[in-house]
Amino acid sequence: MLKGRTWIFNSKPVIISSAAVGGPFEAKGNLAKDFDILHDDIWIGQDSFEKAEKILLEDACNEAIKKANLKKENIQFFISGDLMNQIITSSFAARTLEIPYIGIFGACSSSMEGLAIASYIVDTKGADYIITSASSHNAAAEKQFRYPTEYGGQKPPTSQWTVTGAGAAVIAKNGNGPKVTSATIGKVVDLGVTDPFNMGAAMAPAAADTIITHFKDLNIQPSYYDVIATGDLGSVGFDMVKELFKKEKFNMPDNIFMDCGMMIYGKDQQVFAGGSGCGCSASVTYGHFLNRMRKNEIKKILIIATGALMSPMSYQQKESIPGVAHAVSIEM
Repeated sequence: MLKGRTWIFNSKPVIISSAAVGGPFEAKGNLAKDFDILHDDIWIGQDSFEKAEKILLEDACNEAIKKANLKKENIQFFISGDLMNQIITSSFAARTLEIPYIGIFGACSSSMEGLAIASYIVDTKGADYIITSASSHNAAAEKQFRYPTEYGGQKPPTSQWTVTGAGAAVIAKNGNGPKVTSATIGKVVDLGVTDPFNMGAAMAPAAADTIITHFKDLNIQPSYYDVIATGDLGSVGFDMVKELFKKEKFNMPDNIFMDCGMMIYGKDQQVFAGGSGCGCSASVTYGHFLNRMRKNEIKKILIIATGALMSPMSYQQKESIPGVAHAVSIEM
């Protein structure tokens, strides 16, 4: 059922399994215990960072399939997105997995975009099992969007640290686990930010728009949820969203509102404004938050994955950075 921009899933598709995979820096972070696999080498035994990211994604998918007690042949569709040009991480992982593939690009919003699409397909009886995933790699993303890490370039405080990680989840029409109850699809919002070292500012307006729309569409209050988490706004974008809420007279309780990018790393890790990347919201959601739900620590969460829809080409052509955000509600 559609209400405004929100899909309400009558059958409540089930997340029967999920997995999170990270790198050596993530192993030193606040949420290390919630990763299924942590690699101690950022290269993961490969000869390029792009190939290393593919291994991250494959590991997350294979682990999620294993935890679901399924085989690849049982899964009808693989939905995935990443930050690399032409989403090569997802496409090359699909080559390995040999599961019918739907590639998506929503930048860092891809994790919840994929979960929303997977849930819609399962809810409308288009599949029995779907695996959805997203990934990012710090060194690969830096090389593509900014400067190779080998350059040792200086960064401003507004910049963020791309997570080396991947998250995957298996969605089914039946089974045990957290249920996907709704998804609010974001629209592109662009307030003219042009600084590629300030993704939080570019994404914040879209995040505020999607969050406010979600509650208007469903006619509920933020207190309905135990946790409301943005994907990777970092401290700069997170503060901007709160200011936008005040401007719109929207009351968001501080005790339930948080950001995945501000949670994943410790205070002693120099990540500027916080974590970012497709792998940020994917690993924190499919690792940390779902683990807490399975332990009955929290029962209702809303994840709003945020994306900056830029490319190396658009930045060089002096384009501004459009933002988008997709929200998915998950309940036990």
